[in-house]
Amino acid sequence: MLEKTTALILAAGQGTRMKSALPKVLHPIAGRPFLHFPVRAALEAGCGHVVVVVGHGREHVEAYLAEAFGAGGRVKTAVQREQRGTGDAARAGLTAVSPEAERVLIFNGDGALLRAEDVGAVARMLDEDPAAAVAMATCTTDDPFGYGRVLRDGLGQIVAIREHKDLANDEERAVKEWNPGIFAASVRFITEALAALTPNNAQGEYYLTDIVSFAARNGQRVVGVPSSPDVMEGVNDRAQLADLDRIMCDRILKKHRIAGVTIRDGARIEDAVVIERDATIESFAVLRGNTRIGAGARIDVGCVLTNATIDEGVELKPYSVVTQSHVRARAQIGPFSHLRPESDVGEEAHVGNFVETKKTTLARRAKANHLAYLGDGIVGEDANIGAGTIFCNYDGFSKQTTRIGKGAFIGSDSQLIAPVTIGDGAYVGTGTTVTKDVPADALAIGRAKQENKEGYASRLRTRLKAQKDDRAKKS
Repeated sequence: MLEKTTALILAAGQGTRMKSALPKVLHPIAGRPFLHFPVRAALEAGCGHVVVVVGHGREHVEAYLAEAFGAGGRVKTAVQREQRGTGDAARAGLTAVSPEAERVLIFNGDGALLRAEDVGAVARMLDEDPAAAVAMATCTTDDPFGYGRVLRDGLGQIVAIREHKDLANDEERAVKEWNPGIFAASVRFITEALAALTPNNAQGEYYLTDIVSFAARNGQRVVGVPSSPDVMEGVNDRAQLADLDRIMCDRILKKHRIAGVTIRDGARIEDAVVIERDATIESFAVLRGNTRIGAGARIDVGCVLTNATIDEGVELKPYSVVTQSHVRARAQIGPFSHLRPESDVGEEAHVGNFVETKKTTLARRAKANHLAYLGDGIVGEDANIGAGTIFCNYDGFSKQTTRIGKGAFIGSDSQLIAPVTIGDGAYVGTGTTVTKDVPADALAIGRAKQENKEGYASRLRTRLKAQKDDRAKKS
């Protein structure tokens, strides 16, 4: 229905109250720059194209839009060279609207809570009321302080929007209906109305809202679309950013819960995360980026997952960290495990407490249950890695690979100096430093021979105490 409607999203402002070098609209909410959400809302509403009007930090904003929505696709940009108000920004946006477009839908880029239904309702009103020249969202609250008021005539028709700083009298200040900043009109009308704007206001700017009085002066009808004030909040400072982040995260939790996921209070889940049915997310778990959780998986208290893939039936025990890694079906991780990027834990494998992996693959049923560092490794099926084992993968200049065969056993406190291969079924004795390949089914022992000196312990203690006393006298 909206294929020939282009959304103009105004996102050129500097946002000085954010007190940041980062462009205002790129500050994150629920794991995405908050500009992402109004752009997505326009696309999901069915708009054929989206034009984002950029200014401050345009290179960064354009780079994000290309990454998130594809370069040269339905989302493109227009540049507002000078910050001369919302009307001037809309003028800049019109320069990028395709000649095939029949209508424009205009709203602000800081409306992170906007959904497709919020903006789509305004655009569709032009079809429901063909006599209207402009459709606009309106909200009514008891305290509209700071917002532009919607002014109506004696017949109830909308005739103007008066910005808060320009309110003329107590009667206008008493108006409780206000403008949340979503407008729809034909390209022809918007072009004529924007050309007629003048900066005759307290700010000395070109107000987009003056298109309403332009329509009224020309005998054209403006129709209001009641909208919920809950989704109209913008972002002007870090406090408002935090408020919207909290609301968005609550919305995300509710969506997953309704879809069949158990989520305890205190968990944080970002927007791009995908969770399948019957998964459980415990309190204070944090799921970030493009993380995917399989059916029936359990993410226990305090786990932090970033761009992680967790397959069905996996158990992540408390306070485990998984980053850019894959944990396959029914594996067990933790507690206090750290899977660094490019780790791949096979089906039914175990990575236990205080084990760290980096760019390491563990095949099915492999186990490293305690206190180990496994970097740049390939571990075969059913292999067992004892406590205190270290893959010595870095020589100060380059990384090398440790390979462990199927069913191999690595005794506790072993050091494997890469590059090295432990064959299938081989056994490495406790405390061994492995510097060369171990053949399949071989036993490798590399520890020093133990020697016991009878009665030597008391003599050693006497000598050490004397040395200590001598140092004390000298000091």
